[in-house]
Amino acid sequence: MLATAVAGAVVIAIQVADEPNSRPPDAVAYLLGVITGGLLLARRRWPLAVLFATIATLMTYYILEYPGIAAAIPLAAALFSAAVAGRFQWALLVAAVFVIGGLFARQSQFNMSALPVINAVINDVALLVSIVLLGETLRSRRERIELAAAEREREAARQVTQERLRIAREMHDVLGQTMAAITIQAGLADDVLEERPAQARAALRSIRESARQGLGELKGVLTILRGERDQPNSLAQLDDLLDVARTAGLHVDKAVSGRPRPLSSTLDLTAYRVIQESLTNVIRHAEATTVTVEVRYEPDALTIEITDDGSARRQPVAQGFGLAGMAERVSAVHGSLDAGFRPGGGFRVHARLPVRAAA
Repeated sequence: MLATAVAGAVVIAIQVADEPNSRPPDAVAYLLGVITGGLLLARRRWPLAVLFATIATLMTYYILEYPGIAAAIPLAAALFSAAVAGRFQWALLVAAVFVIGGLFARQSQFNMSALPVINAVINDVALLVSIVLLGETLRSRRERIELAAAEREREAARQVTQERLRIAREMHDVLGQTMAAITIQAGLADDVLEERPAQARAALRSIRESARQGLGELKGVLTILRGERDQPNSLAQLDDLLDVARTAGLHVDKAVSGRPRPLSSTLDLTAYRVIQESLTNVIRHAEATTVTVEVRYEPDALTIEITDDGSARRQPVAQGFGLAGMAERVSAVHGSLDAGFRPGGGFRVHARLPVRAAA
């Protein structure tokens, strides 16, 4: 589309150009105009070559003494492509050469007075330099985005590796000894089942006890992996939770309304986890700068609402302890959860936890 637009603009400029004592435009002139635009088809792969080829095509047109046309349109596209590709110095050099060449051409060939020449040069400088700087800015921005994406991928891979190692250590340390004991007792029971049934029954009872102990240990491991450690989490620690979000760079507003009162441990933990997971999702996915946490103590319910001003249009719906995990927690205390994008932008999580049902 860009190549077609530039070729069309150059052809139209040739057709409407009116310069005394110039060579009338013919098929060669229009062909050069089409070539000038067509060169842009290769601008992404060979940006510098396209820039020099564009200059050569324009110079050929001028040498053949066709009616003068402004070089800004075809040259601007080629300069922009070169700057985006990282050829900033070449782009500036070419722009400077054309500005100086245009200055001498207007002064000597067209016998223009000083003021119009100065105005024309200023216009050329402003246009071409702006194009080059725009291309360099876009290149720098793309480079920063790519570097940030690569860093995020490396950090994610590192975290995944660390998490796998942590899980492996937990499972080995906690379950290894239990499973070894079960294996030994099972072998003993098999050996003495017919000759010494009493000893076999004792071994089976030992297996049952080891299995029960192993299940308890496994539950403890899963509790650790899911973030539910021994320390009691409750709304009394809400400020500490919000401080973590502030440390991550968010501006956090807290609003508590109603008369605070003691809650059941289950409901208190559920409310804490809903806020915790919502803030985690905001930090990870929402690209937000501000988040608001509202806690309302109503006569028969506790209402929680977390809103952010994020710009991300797709927030991953995590399984386990993501939105699905929050819904499971809220449902367990007979509450309701509503989560989704707000019409004005950002994301909203609204949970209502009945106090009587959870008590």
